[in-house]
Amino acid sequence: MMTIVRFLTSMCFLLLSFPVMAQERIRQDDTMPLMDFSFQQERLDDSSVMVSIRAQSASGIKLYGLQRSSEDILYSQISFDTLVQARLLGNIVELGDARQETDSVLQATVRFFSDSVVWQQKIKAGLRDSLAVKGLVSYMYQQGDAYLPAEQSFTFYIQPQRANFETKVSSGNSQLATRSLLWIFLAAFGGGLLALLTPCVYSMIPVTVAYFTKRTGSRREGIRNALQYAFSIIAIFTLLGFLITVVFGPAALNNLSTNWIANLVFFGIFLLFGLSFLGAFEISLPASWSTKADAQAGMGSFMGIFFMALTLVVVSFSCTGPIIGNLLVLAAKGSYWGPLVGMFGFSLALALPFALFAFFPSKLNVLGKAGGWLNAVKVTLGFLELALALKFLSNADLARGWRLLDREVFLAVWIVIFGLLGIYLLGKLKLHHDDKLPKNDFGQPYVSVSRLMMAILTFSFTFYLIPGLWGAPLKGVSAFLPPMGTQDFNASAATVVPVQPSTGTTTHQRKYYDQMKIYEPEVVTKHGLVTYFDYKEALAVARELKKPLMLDFTGINCVNCRKMEGQVWSDPEVMKRLKEDFVIASLYVDVHQVELQPHEQYYSEVLNKQVTTLGDQYADLQVTKFGASTQPYYFFLDAGEQRLIEEGYGYDPDISRFINQLEKAKQEYQERGT
Repeated sequence: MMTIVRFLTSMCFLLLSFPVMAQERIRQDDTMPLMDFSFQQERLDDSSVMVSIRAQSASGIKLYGLQRSSEDILYSQISFDTLVQARLLGNIVELGDARQETDSVLQATVRFFSDSVVWQQKIKAGLRDSLAVKGLVSYMYQQGDAYLPAEQSFTFYIQPQRANFETKVSSGNSQLATRSLLWIFLAAFGGGLLALLTPCVYSMIPVTVAYFTKRTGSRREGIRNALQYAFSIIAIFTLLGFLITVVFGPAALNNLSTNWIANLVFFGIFLLFGLSFLGAFEISLPASWSTKADAQAGMGSFMGIFFMALTLVVVSFSCTGPIIGNLLVLAAKGSYWGPLVGMFGFSLALALPFALFAFFPSKLNVLGKAGGWLNAVKVTLGFLELALALKFLSNADLARGWRLLDREVFLAVWIVIFGLLGIYLLGKLKLHHDDKLPKNDFGQPYVSVSRLMMAILTFSFTFYLIPGLWGAPLKGVSAFLPPMGTQDFNASAATVVPVQPSTGTTTHQRKYYDQMKIYEPEVVTKHGLVTYFDYKEALAVARELKKPLMLDFTGINCVNCRKMEGQVWSDPEVMKRLKEDFVIASLYVDVHQVELQPHEQYYSEVLNKQVTTLGDQYADLQVTKFGASTQPYYFFLDAGEQRLIEEGYGYDPDISRFINQLEKAKQEYQERGT
């Protein structure tokens, strides 16, 4: 274990030691750099950035400076991309120890640098601007008697900044700079405790129980496994999530949790667990692996526990993301210690209950020897695992638009699964490895009270699901179901015409509507709320209707988005304000089957890839312009695309707080008179 700790610690400090400056080198040979270029940027104020280009020459090399007059024969020059030229403020400033001499060959006065020179250019860039600075350094240098030309291209990016996220050391304006690491730790620790109550984390508890039930043979072994499991959660959340964010960007983990291939993998894992618990087969390592594990003092045991912890981290991220998302954005922006401490606090809170819960498997094993009830628990878990596996398959189905698991199909399978579970709990369905039911004093088999209560709950849930086949909203589980738009028949659909009430005119969505309408949540279709799927289209409508624009960064597979819509948007006071006072753009960050037109595609430095789909476009927009990477997240803009409220509104199902946010945005819009 100590070896792993040292490795993870070394990786963390190695990452922190990476230089901020990007360097491009032109080499004379493999060991001796002839000319060394480095590029830096420094924000001067809210509207400008200073770009510095430093050229370091090797001994004996004369690098000629910029042209000062037409008489200069040998000189260097710097040119910027056309898009950047319009933002240049003033001329390039040349700093360094320049020397002058009369060249014996050219018989002219030349000016050169024999060691290094720094060229500085001021560029106009606001705090919210995202700008790619591209250019070319065309320089002349002398090596011995040879006069040689060369070129060095450069590209770097000026990223938008937010006061809530960026640490401005020079001015000390950042709110984060005034907050102690202890405050961040405590806040993140509280967030970890809250994350335990999310559906994705809670659904992993049955897997953990069954896993430790199989592995634990003694109390001492149970304690060891529990500590290893907790350590694995902390190590993965604190370091793996942190490193992935720094390397690939703040949206990487969210993309993984919504990726259709990843969801198919999760579906396969849960399906295997479910079938195993039902008795189809036994999951076990090869005998040779077990022998090697014993020889290595339990290494195999630790790796198995580590794998389970990794499954928890990845699968639960779609629910825990809204809590830790701001920490991940901070990590990607260059603030290391804040998110590192925060992620540690979050993972510690998340790991402690799992560690404490894992102390009990040894007692469960003892109880299991007294009868066959333990097998009934495993079979029950098998049915639950099948139901959860279906959710991941549904995520992949929605992401790819296969339409294999529309809402009524999903519900039908769930009804069958939970109906069979109820029958099993009553003892009317037997599997080959089940024991006989115990007999009462009269020799008749009977069902225990606890098993009867579980059967009652299961059948109640099953009958609760049945009306959903005809379009009932099923608010209790709506966050887990496919969107209402995928259901072919909806008897409860309201005959409401989408209308902007303040104008009395119908405003119909156009761009992407045909592809995206099936993903509209039930609260939208039921109440006739108009939402747009294209940012520019929604902005144009907001300007026409003279209303503030509400950006709803959401996702097809976002559980907390559905909870916000079902619990908060559906409130009559909230719905009234949304329909009358705002234009809403629902920007889905995980829609990858809707491709952008070729002229709309571009490269995103934040996402580190070419943006070709609608989901990628809005994921990039959320991070670069709004400094957030989790869903749901709401921002309010005026006609000039300026924020009405600087901070956004994340997942918080407090109806009164959300109403206050809407009222604040509306009031600010009216005061601006836009």
